[in-house]
Amino acid sequence: MADSGRPRPADPDAAESRTASPLAGKKRAQQSPGLRSKYQSSAPGHCFKKVTLTKPTFCHSCSDFIWGIIGFLCEVCNFMCHEKCLKTLRKVCSSMTPSLVQVPVAHCFGPAGQKKRFCCVCRKQTEGSTALRCEVCELHVHADCAIFTCADCRSCHLDGILEQDTFHHHWREGNLASAARCEVCRRSCGSSDVLAGMRCEWCGITSHAACYLAVPAECTLGRLRCMLLHPACVRLDSRNFSKMHCYRIAESCSHELDNSDDADLSAAAAPASKDGQPAASESGKQFLKVFDGDDAVKRGFFRLVSITKNEEVVEAALRAFYLPDDPQDFELHEIGGLQRLHSDDILNRNGGPDNRNSLKDGGDSWLLRAKPRVTEVIKVYTDWPRSGVAFISVSVSDSSTTSSVLAEVLSKLDRQEEDLSKFSLLEVCMSSKQVQRQTLTPQEKLLDKLREIRKVSLRQMNQTRFYIVENKNRAVRVELLIGGLPPLLTTEKYTQLIEEHLAIKSHLVTISNFYLNQGAVALQISCFAEAERIYMLAKDTSINNKTLTSLVIPEITHNTLGEDMCPLLVFVNPKSGGLKGRELLYGFRKLLNPHQVFDIMNGGPLAGLHTFREVPRFRVLVCGGDGTVGWVLGVLEAVRHKLTCREPPIGIIPLGTGNDLARILRWGPGYSGEDPYNILVSVYEADEVLMDRWTILLDAQDVSEDGKDNDFLEPPKIVQMNNYFGLGIDAELSLDFHLAREDEPDKFTSRFHNKGVYVKVGLQKISHTRSLHKELQLHVDGQEVPLPNIEGLIFLNIPSWGSGADLWGSEVDSRYEKPSIDDGLLEMVGVTGVVHMGQVQSGFRSGIRIAQGNYIRLTLRKPIPVQVDGEPWIQPPGHIIISAAGPKVRMLRKSKQKQKKSSANMRDGHSDSPSSRDGH
Repeated sequence: MADSGRPRPADPDAAESRTASPLAGKKRAQQSPGLRSKYQSSAPGHCFKKVTLTKPTFCHSCSDFIWGIIGFLCEVCNFMCHEKCLKTLRKVCSSMTPSLVQVPVAHCFGPAGQKKRFCCVCRKQTEGSTALRCEVCELHVHADCAIFTCADCRSCHLDGILEQDTFHHHWREGNLASAARCEVCRRSCGSSDVLAGMRCEWCGITSHAACYLAVPAECTLGRLRCMLLHPACVRLDSRNFSKMHCYRIAESCSHELDNSDDADLSAAAAPASKDGQPAASESGKQFLKVFDGDDAVKRGFFRLVSITKNEEVVEAALRAFYLPDDPQDFELHEIGGLQRLHSDDILNRNGGPDNRNSLKDGGDSWLLRAKPRVTEVIKVYTDWPRSGVAFISVSVSDSSTTSSVLAEVLSKLDRQEEDLSKFSLLEVCMSSKQVQRQTLTPQEKLLDKLREIRKVSLRQMNQTRFYIVENKNRAVRVELLIGGLPPLLTTEKYTQLIEEHLAIKSHLVTISNFYLNQGAVALQISCFAEAERIYMLAKDTSINNKTLTSLVIPEITHNTLGEDMCPLLVFVNPKSGGLKGRELLYGFRKLLNPHQVFDIMNGGPLAGLHTFREVPRFRVLVCGGDGTVGWVLGVLEAVRHKLTCREPPIGIIPLGTGNDLARILRWGPGYSGEDPYNILVSVYEADEVLMDRWTILLDAQDVSEDGKDNDFLEPPKIVQMNNYFGLGIDAELSLDFHLAREDEPDKFTSRFHNKGVYVKVGLQKISHTRSLHKELQLHVDGQEVPLPNIEGLIFLNIPSWGSGADLWGSEVDSRYEKPSIDDGLLEMVGVTGVVHMGQVQSGFRSGIRIAQGNYIRLTLRKPIPVQVDGEPWIQPPGHIIISAAGPKVRMLRKSKQKQKKSSANMRDGHSDSPSSRDGH
């Protein structure tokens, strides 16, 4: 589990029990699972027992092999260690994880990948389709263990409620590669066999569980700090929105966890046999269905608790629910009956069958309840970081109210002179899926509140804490980006559509930005309830048969960014490259701030560019095919005037089929599983180059044989071209491929299959003949250029075509300049047919050079297939004009020398990749 912030001392109550006299120790032998056993550890919560090892086993503390046949196993969380490691153990039990959280942040669960991982709750290997992972941090759990996790995810923005003054390491245990080394002792700390070692999820440093407290508390964000969007620079009022909404994570990712809520939880609670089924036939064991509160009974959530002959029922039930409480404070109630099983009723204590039979006769469903308490001690945490203490312990009784508790806390903080009405007591439930906050009324009875929470769920009580907060009249500002509106309307029309379909309240909502070309508006909302209503309503609203999109947009406080900061804006197309796009999306979210990583299929490029509109300097990384890159460049051109940084350089991770632009910028022919950390280092070290872009005006008209315009066919349209523009056989093959992909999109998930389909449609056209020179007329820079007998005409902006082929050729010709991506010229090349295209792609031939120029005019006499950067269609007769499209765009080209240097550094332990350490 995770430990965020400054290391805290062990629980004082636990420390006191370890120093008590033998008599006191005997009297309090059942105080907690961690104190029941005679094998004590320096970390609270564990319940160690000596076990005989029957197979090779590794220590979870030092990650070394356990020689011999004796080990020490925690009966709560399955932590295994040497006897020598018990004295230096620092990692608390899973049952104590909620006590380590500083800023509660919910997780964003989604289906896990195929990598070998270990559950952060029960420490066993996750297998099968039921495993889950957080999309933002490195938390991996079984689906039925997810309910026992707490809100200990990374804090990626400020929300104005609970914040830190210093940015600390955010430690997560386990799932390190075996090559990871400890930052303190420089020994190996990773393991692929057990959940061992600690890693900061921001800077990536690793350490042993026994060494990580020696690392300085403040985190410097590591090597990626210049391109990482610091959480202190991001503000988001997210009270009514889940983290899935805040990070724009597709809602389908959360279905696995939602489905797991309806699952039978008994499988995780009972010992399992080799085939994964509870070993019900083991001699001397019984199984009870135990519920932890009224909510569990209502929803049917129980734990199947196994009881041995000499084991206490209540203590076993507490262990099953990962509760670090005193068994003497609890009792079991038979559901539907009056029978109670107290903590001092031990099964078969005297060797007789009486107690055991009473359990069987009374039924196998029991409710774990807390005994009534006259007084209780609660911990009240402070929300101001510089108070010097993490929490204040306060004793509450039946007469204790919120006001009296606040007064006592302020007194212990030496702030008793301050006005009590300026403070509130905040109840925070830190469940793994959502952090729920509730302000208690001044006269509310605290002891009644605690009893109410425990009655609903004992797990909820373990994940609930109280904060003293200062009342602040902070202005609420939630920003939503509403997309899917009809494009190219007036601002008045957009305002009318929003008011009509979303019924916005003008005194609470302001339209701050209009994006006419994209059909989107940005709303500034000053009320949480109104923001939530508009967000949900927009997702159920359609205009012109098109459903609106709604995204929560964070605010980047650009004035707090350092001068050396150049954050990276990442766009990932998860549908490109099969499942590789989704894995890259996950990898970049956990290496960077998820607020700078965008799923381009959820809102398009506009969401990211709008978020970064006020950032003075940033770079862009596009993960997808040439079509995805063109999409980003097109939207960037349309909204450039709204950006402070109008020309951000753009890098590419090739996930498409051809990837020609990525090839000439040295990013490779396709993504082959490279470590995301190494990718980010390469982007940081990449060189900036300029690239031409071209505007194509398509004016469809009925053109007679003498070249004169007759009837008007359709309105003209303008498209942008980055790589190449083709007419004839080249575009015809692209069109056939495009139609085949539309018919069966699920089959087109790999470059190998896509290229196979290209070959198939090419063979079908091998006998096709077309006299393209008779169907069009070409003018270059005002001069008519005669065309040879060709079937395809291609205009090149980059020296790569058709998955890396050199169509122009390398021969030196004094009539033409050497092609370059920033020379302001287009190269015109002809091909004679499919066979010629195949020879070019095989490297045996080049195309037929026709001309070079910067202003092209084409006259089409017949409908002809055309394609721009791989997007094909049938173009009616008319005119086509190609000209330069404004300023050149800045691209990132992978640096050869720097890449060699960084590759050498990666072999050094100090530069180990955080993502490589977790198996990516």
